[in-house]
Amino acid sequence: MALEIERKFLVTDDSYKKLSFACDRIVQGYLCRQNGNSVRVRIRGEKGYLTIKGPSLDGGLSRYEWEREISVTEAEELLQLCKDSKIDKCRYLVQCGVHTYEIDEFYGDNDGLVVAEIELSSKEEEFEKPAFLGKEVTGESRYYNSHLTRFPYKEW
Repeated sequence: MALEIERKFLVTDDSYKKLSFACDRIVQGYLCRQNGNSVRVRIRGEKGYLTIKGPSLDGGLSRYEWEREISVTEAEELLQLCKDSKIDKCRYLVQCGVHTYEIDEFYGDNDGLVVAEIELSSKEEEFEKPAFLGKEVTGESRYYNSHLTRFPYKEW
């Protein structure tokens, strides 16, 4: 199981769209959320994934993650079990220095929310910050996708 270390920021403008080198539509749902653990199923582009995440560590900076690719058909079937706990978004990838930012533009009940994440190899790793980055929200649980399914952005 890998330890995922990432930082999360709000996005201030849409300049990331012109800077992006890829964009995928993502639909994901949660089969289970309990005690900070989650089991997620996702369709990203033409691939399906099943992901298990542990509770946040280090104030939300890291968490354990296990992920396996599954067929799109399997992912579609599992998404049927998610009912009201789905997220719909587009993910843009932006290269900045040696890192790649993942910028998620949300739709539906979370329309208007745009968040950028960067994965790091250590908590102390330095990274460049593009101009579109705003306030850091690392560790703020209301920005977790699993939280957004129960408490969508439109209700804040």
